[in-house]
Amino acid sequence: MTARVEHLETSGVFTLDGGSWEVENNVWLVGDDRSVLVIDAAHDAEAVLRAVGEREVTAVVCTHAHNDHVNAAPALADRTGAPILLHPDDLPLWEQTHPARKPDGDLADGSVLTVAGTELHVLHTPGHAPGAVCLYAPALATVFTGDTLFAGGPGATGRSFSDFPTIIRSIADRLLTLPPDTVVRTGHGPTTTIAAEAPHLQEWIARGH
Repeated sequence: MTARVEHLETSGVFTLDGGSWEVENNVWLVGDDRSVLVIDAAHDAEAVLRAVGEREVTAVVCTHAHNDHVNAAPALADRTGAPILLHPDDLPLWEQTHPARKPDGDLADGSVLTVAGTELHVLHTPGHAPGAVCLYAPALATVFTGDTLFAGGPGATGRSFSDFPTIIRSIADRLLTLPPDTVVRTGHGPTTTIAAEAPHLQEWIARGH
């Protein structure tokens, strides 16, 4: 039996470069009735814990370290005993939110996380943030893209630690090469598919190169 995907939306504030914005974040749970992996513990650890219930949390995975994606991660990890996993290139961003707490483990391109018998492949997709990653689950025909790819285009690159040509290369090389029917579950906003995004992403790619 493969894992299932559950969705939770939380609200809070994104802060960077001296600005603050009210945001709603997608929190994704991947697992079964016994164990679950949490992707992007945003804003409200108690809400995530309620969604988890009595299940074991195998890991708290951060697609990147902007505060709105990691601000509830230590509280969730402390309550569940699960490790916080982050790509090391995002440590400078992480330390802006959690200067006294390090992540517990590193995410690396090509590594594989397993929950409920289902593999999630780590794809390093820098651009929105240096250590941004996506998690591709072939058995679920799903990729969790954080803020790298949304319904309608790439994530923002107008603030510190981000770069537009880099995110375009990441999307072109790592995401548009996935099967067209792959469901794209994003860090904010609605779900989409690779097939739905591919046509207008070609224009973004042309601009990025």
